[in-house]
Amino acid sequence: MENDVSRSTEEWEITLGAQVRRLRQRRSLTQRELSHRANVSLSSLQALETGRGSNVATLIRAVRALEQTIWLDALSPKGPLISPMQELRNAQLAEQSVVKRVRKKKQS
Repeated sequence: MENDVSRSTEEWEITLGAQVRRLRQRRSLTQRELSHRANVSLSSLQALETGRGSNVATLIRAVRALEQTIWLDALSPKGPLISPMQELRNAQLAEQSVVKRVRKKKQS
């Protein structure tokens, strides 16, 4: 799968569905067998494989049933997650901890 942000959602659905279908076929499973293993309806699996719209739960269940969770790992962010709100709080705390010095005015 290439890294192409110009693909539409529909194109990604077709691509992912085709990959699920190829993997299922390589494992010599019928759609009915995979749908049973994945605990999804046959029509949901068929929709996933043909790119006719599916949901994330169906994709995850099918991928898990095919023992291909490395696909899911590839979608997970690596390293620590950055919270914009936590960054704002940290900046505010740092600003509060800076001691401001006030100069006395010189008298003439």
